Amino acid sequence: MKSAADLEKMRRSGQAAARVLDFIGAHVQVGVSTDQLDELCHRFIVDELGAIPANVGYRGFPKTICTSVNHVVCHGIPTDKVLKDGDIINIDVAVILDGFYGDTSRMYTVGTPSILARRLIDTAFEAMWAGIRAVRPGGSFRQVARAVQQRAEADRFSVVREYCGHGVGRDYHEDPQVLHFDDPRADYQDIVLRPGMTFTIEPMINAGRREVKLLPDKWTVITKDRSLSAQWEHMVAVTETGHEVLTLSPAQAAQVAA
Repeated sequence: MKSAADLEKMRRSGQAAARVLDFIGAHVQVGVSTDQLDELCHRFIVDELGAIPANVGYRGFPKTICTSVNHVVCHGIPTDKVLKDGDIINIDVAVILDGFYGDTSRMYTVGTPSILARRLIDTAFEAMWAGIRAVRPGGSFRQVARAVQQRAEADRFSVVREYCGHGVGRDYHEDPQVLHFDDPRADYQDIVLRPGMTFTIEPMINAGRREVKLLPDKWTVITKDRSLSAQWEHMVAVTETGHEVLTLSPAQAAQVAA
């Protein structure tokens, strides 16, 4: 549970993280390496925002952002490999500002994506928002999970089950886990949502089967069938009347309103 003062700080950290993703979008182009994107984000976080890049050194992670390209589901490590026409990429960033974490991710396209890739990205976006719109006092995490799952599966895409959203605040990952599918064995999905709760909603949606594989680097997760994967993430607070998206930039707000 977060106080009003905590939430104000989380708005600032959330907006800082959103600004990083606003900034980096123009640099996601054919011929640019994910290492270059990582360096640009690092400088922006430190020099422009005066914040701390939260991913650097977190459990040994070596970079500032996660760059998950095409069939990479999450936690892709930036390298010198360059982006090519038709690629899709998720960029996941976290910053620490005023002692609180801001955590968010977005999908970007490189050149001209395939029709399937565009559909997948759009469905993942809509699935995340279906989950966000289910957040209200008196509701439950199970309702959030069902909303995400139903939207994704309506388009015959699959929801990754091994990775999920999480509580967030002074710590990067707080309780509870926020599933994106309805698991009848998970009693904590029935926790009643109350004002002051803060957590992420970040579904990973696959074009093929839901099964994933962890690579030997112990970070990079790929789809087992090497189908495309897409993810969006926002940080959400439960309010007295519904919810507030803490990582929604003004540009994104206009997109959602449209």
